[in-house]
Amino acid sequence: MKIVKIFLAPFDFIMKYFKALVLLLIVFLIFAPSFKESENPANVARIDLKGAILQSDSFLEEITELENNPNIKGILLVIDSPGGAIAPSVEISETIKRIKNKKPIVAYAQGSMASGSYMAGMWANKIVANSGSMIGSIGVILNGVDVSELAEKLGIKTQILKAGIYKEAGTFMRPWNKQEEEMLRNLINEQYWLFVKEVAEARKLDIKKEKDFAQGRILSANNALKLGLIDSVGGIYEAQNTLFELAKIEEPMWLKKDKMDLYLERIIGENVSLGIQRAIYGLYVEILKGN
Repeated sequence: MKIVKIFLAPFDFIMKYFKALVLLLIVFLIFAPSFKESENPANVARIDLKGAILQSDSFLEEITELENNPNIKGILLVIDSPGGAIAPSVEISETIKRIKNKKPIVAYAQGSMASGSYMAGMWANKIVANSGSMIGSIGVILNGVDVSELAEKLGIKTQILKAGIYKEAGTFMRPWNKQEEEMLRNLINEQYWLFVKEVAEARKLDIKKEKDFAQGRILSANNALKLGLIDSVGGIYEAQNTLFELAKIEEPMWLKKDKMDLYLERIIGENVSLGIQRAIYGLYVEILKGN
């Protein structure tokens, strides 16, 4: 029996003090990065925009922290994204447009800087693109399907009550009628020209040459440079040096992310990682309430 008790003792301890152990772990995860930053003050930071842009909250939270950090003198924005939803792309674009006047931002097209991701980064002080990157795709698209024949074969019938002739526009249960198609086309054209005008303003381009730099064209880095969509072709070191020059940084010290954050990002992605961190903080608050 004594042997059994000795064997079970660690488990009893863990169960008894589980909340306390979790609390200590959370406190360590929350406050450990601040200790590191105070020991190694940074003056330049990197932020990534990778994958499809489906939401902007996590990116805006991270870049706003860099904006409000008085030690950070410049930001390197590394982009490798095919684009995404219009609304979050616009939010990111407007935020970069605001911050660039406070501290320089250099966008580096690591892979794709196209469609929504081009919109997101076009207001950077400078844009440097990898020679193998894809740039542009300045356009707007709306996809839809018609599954009415499949639904009929499966014996599925829809029942719809609506008020407003356009309320069902974009449905996938039947072909769109002429009124709906015209309304959606007008909406897409409106968003397209908003995009084009913003690009022309950000990059100081002649909007009359829209057919050359827009129309959904996907361009190589060299062609994008000729059209004025980027400032130079080069690698990440060229992008970093451009940032150091703009920010007048002679001895760059990069802001390092917490090792736990980097580990989570490598495994499950940046957005999910930030979500987990928020959940941990929420659990921490709940534990404090319980105590």
